[in-house]
Amino acid sequence: MAARRGSRFIKPLLYTAGAGAAGTAALYVTLRPREIPGTEAAAVPPPTYGEGGVFRPPRFPVAKSRDEQIAELKRSAGVISQVAEKAKKWLGGSSTATPATTADEEPYDLLIIGGGATGTGIALDAVTRGLKVALVERDDFSSGTSSKSTKLVHGGVRYLEKAVWNLDYNQYSLVVEALRERRYFLDTAPHLSQWLPIMIPLQKWWQAPYFWAGTKFYDFLAGKENIESSYFLTKSKALDAFPMLKKEGLVGALVYYDGAHNDSRMNVSLAMTAALYGATVVSHLEVTSLEKDANGRLCGAKAKDCIAELDGKKPEEFTIKAKGIINATGPFTDSIRKMDDQQVEEIVAPSSGVHVILPGYYSPANMGLIDPNTSDGRVIFFLPWQGNTIAGTTDTACDIAKDPVAGEEEIDWILKEVKRYLQPEINVRRGDVLAAWSGIRPLVRDPKAGKTEGLVRNHLVTTSPSGLLTCSGGKWTTYRQMAEETVDEAIQEFGLKTQPLVNPTLISGTEVQDEAPLDGTCQTHRVRLVGAHGYSKTLFINLIQHYGIETDVAKYLCQAYGDRAWTVAALSAPTEQRFPVRGVKISSLYPFIDGEVRYCVRHEYAQTATDVIARRMRLAFLNAQAALESLPKVIDIMAEELKWDAKRKDAEWKSSLLYLGSMGLPKSKLSLSRKDVESGHVGKYSDEDYHLYARHGELTPEQACAHLFDFGISLNHSSFLNRADKPDELLQSDSKFESGKNPVVGRESTVNK
Repeated sequence: MAARRGSRFIKPLLYTAGAGAAGTAALYVTLRPREIPGTEAAAVPPPTYGEGGVFRPPRFPVAKSRDEQIAELKRSAGVISQVAEKAKKWLGGSSTATPATTADEEPYDLLIIGGGATGTGIALDAVTRGLKVALVERDDFSSGTSSKSTKLVHGGVRYLEKAVWNLDYNQYSLVVEALRERRYFLDTAPHLSQWLPIMIPLQKWWQAPYFWAGTKFYDFLAGKENIESSYFLTKSKALDAFPMLKKEGLVGALVYYDGAHNDSRMNVSLAMTAALYGATVVSHLEVTSLEKDANGRLCGAKAKDCIAELDGKKPEEFTIKAKGIINATGPFTDSIRKMDDQQVEEIVAPSSGVHVILPGYYSPANMGLIDPNTSDGRVIFFLPWQGNTIAGTTDTACDIAKDPVAGEEEIDWILKEVKRYLQPEINVRRGDVLAAWSGIRPLVRDPKAGKTEGLVRNHLVTTSPSGLLTCSGGKWTTYRQMAEETVDEAIQEFGLKTQPLVNPTLISGTEVQDEAPLDGTCQTHRVRLVGAHGYSKTLFINLIQHYGIETDVAKYLCQAYGDRAWTVAALSAPTEQRFPVRGVKISSLYPFIDGEVRYCVRHEYAQTATDVIARRMRLAFLNAQAALESLPKVIDIMAEELKWDAKRKDAEWKSSLLYLGSMGLPKSKLSLSRKDVESGHVGKYSDEDYHLYARHGELTPEQACAHLFDFGISLNHSSFLNRADKPDELLQSDSKFESGKNPVVGRESTVNK
């Protein structure tokens, strides 16, 4: 009897203890200390580190010059030997023996066409497996889709929701793959990427358990690669974290974590890391045709130097020989496929995604926002980026163009959606749009699938009968996985043999090596990119203390260039002021300095002014007008470095203006001359920007009060707002939908299935 009574007490105690242990374990898993990328000490100590703080300048490896890289491309076709042989015969020498082919004159294992995220990722993967690799790009690295993303490194919460509700295993696999790649992304380039908390505002109480379950499942799928767990915020805490949020109807918020990055700088870093490991990487080199052998298999390509054309010279067309050719040209995939076979069926269905840049005061500096309940059911992001705020995106069928223009309808739609979840007293003005651009997503259809099947948002690797290997589709986050699968396929298709890298380049500039053993297998999940080895969160302090650079400039340089910020600072001109000592700003509004232009020309293959203001220092993406104002300085510095004449400088001015037109620069400013800009005429015209703010000497206090009173009354009339805030001249539009309709693909479209 006593034993029975004892068991009645012991069992509940055991159950309680078990539940407590399980709860404690779950709590530990959720709140356990984690190694956050970028917070650990640098693999390479800063140069000022050591006894007595003696400065030891870093000795970073330097990639081959562009001319040297082009010479290597020509050697792959035996051009050098052929020229030497002809010269020998012309001089009267005899040569009956066939000249020996050197290693430099052997064909490349792989020729990659396209210098976006996919192409440069493939180049880095292949060269670190010991293959002989060449990459050519018609424009600049990241000149297309890869520079016009939402700047997120994410698994995709919307894809996860679709996967669950539609029981779609492909969508589920895409999310799991992207979450794994997200961590690799942050580990290999901690200076260019970081974790970002993103808020989901809740308008109904039932949304709390729904989104809580979704974000927790998102955390669960990330597994050990996750960093921070999602959490719930009460209404007051949500407003404290995001003060601009509309109070009315708000019941709380959920916050989850994803990554953010500087997309085009990441792209350039991939290209330069591949070049330092031995790949031949050349931008502004256009493939004009593909070459086949007697068996109809691809064996090379003809290319021409686009820079020679810019210099007013006739471009020389030459042959590049390779055992295998990879097409990684994004939206232009089908144009390369048709070089191989004119009758091939197109697989790319281009979709335009428009983003706008707003001033930084529209969002907190360290918190993003996602609205899953837009007017048409689509998702819109509202994120801090480079000191400003990025909002987007749309999803509209479009034509393929080199520099597409964001249409006014898309911009208006984004602004209206932004206004829906901000406080009513915050006037979301069209004139606050600092830049706007349209990026083309290369959605693809599997040519082997039936015509009734929808488009896919993951990637596709296919090979033509003649041996053209095409990697298309996908997204930024999964570029590394796409590259790995493509190189695996290329090795099998072209019969290539990988090999360990003997005495690989020490990217860190010291004896410190990557933990990745470059043994001929894929190691890109551990290969750190250029700039990552010496980066730490406190590196900017060392930079300030040695070079006397402004704090905001030093922080920016470390986040954009990593440990190469030392070289950028060394290339910066003295200011001849007490402080800052070095670094003449390109734009007074942003932390970009003159040393960057010199560094990008000497160490990152920048060849045009647009290469610098758009893809290296991102000014064109942050503020189109500020980019216009900085152009004279940028062109002059590049002219010194590249020995441009007056004709080339004038050509750079005109081509840069055309590009800025695609980034949201109003049409009235596209006709400005360099003299107009240097005279300070930008912003002094009777346009929307000038009249956005109250200026001195324009109104008496009585008039100002009267205007404010009238304005307050008129706030209730949307027609007044639309009329008062509209620019005099709208952007030219490449939109293909009727005015007044929603600039987003409908739910029933095959794109969203």
